[in-house]
Amino acid sequence: MSAYRRFGGIEAGGTKFVCAVGTAMGQVLDQVRFPTTDPGETLGRAIDFFRRQPVPVASVGIGSFGPVDLNPSSLTFGQITTAPKPGWQNVDIAGRVRYELGVPTCLDTDVNAAALGEHRWGAAQGLDTFLYLTVGTGIGGGAMVEGRLLHGLVHPEMGHMRIPHDWAQDPFPGVCPHHGDCLEGLATGPAVERRWGRQGIDLPADHPAWALEARYLALGLANLIVVLSPQRIILGGGVMHQAQLFPAVRREVGALLGGYVRAPALMERIEEYIVPPDLGDRAGVLGAIALAL
Repeated sequence: MSAYRRFGGIEAGGTKFVCAVGTAMGQVLDQVRFPTTDPGETLGRAIDFFRRQPVPVASVGIGSFGPVDLNPSSLTFGQITTAPKPGWQNVDIAGRVRYELGVPTCLDTDVNAAALGEHRWGAAQGLDTFLYLTVGTGIGGGAMVEGRLLHGLVHPEMGHMRIPHDWAQDPFPGVCPHHGDCLEGLATGPAVERRWGRQGIDLPADHPAWALEARYLALGLANLIVVLSPQRIILGGGVMHQAQLFPAVRREVGALLGGYVRAPALMERIEEYIVPPDLGDRAGVLGAIALAL
């Protein structure tokens, strides 16, 4: 693959879009970000960004908020389907980009894209089965299993798994509009803010919010570990910028598993097993470029 070819990536988030042009080596040559407004304006700005490039891109990868239809045999393939963001239901995001730019276009979930970016250039290099979980405004999970991104009936919705909720310890009902107290309903940034009356960034490191947050995240991770047996778990997203969460989550996961999964990575080197993304907040857009590749 020529080092001179250029590839486009779109990290399509419910709050903001990040568009970038990069190389097969993961070098970002140009990038722009802007708020997610209505589909016409937002996709128009993304398309204009690529049209202005001095060297046309060979292909475009899109890591999108969802749900998205990834089934090639479906009549709505390439579309954002039942998204909760107003105005974005049934938007043919991949088709619009492909038609306007006239290049091959690949669509996946934003978290699967981030997982692919970490696999190619980051914390999952050399692995074939791992998880990427982002904890922020929502909770989403992407996975690679035996070298292939995990899809299936639709695509993983790890944030909506049901986890134990001790109502006596935590009477908060959750913020998920569909399930209330699923993992996303209990452990996102908005859940922290609504439960405690302040944004997480304003809570001290020793606030009880973080012990509860670590417990909920560990419950979700313990389920994922016994189901998918990942070789590593990467935790990204704004909530995980709280540095005290990583050691707390690792301790809770170890306690929940109780030594049953007898792997050195879990029993002796868990600090190398549950890790932050090497690519940081660039994982999404670099993952979109990896999709384009």
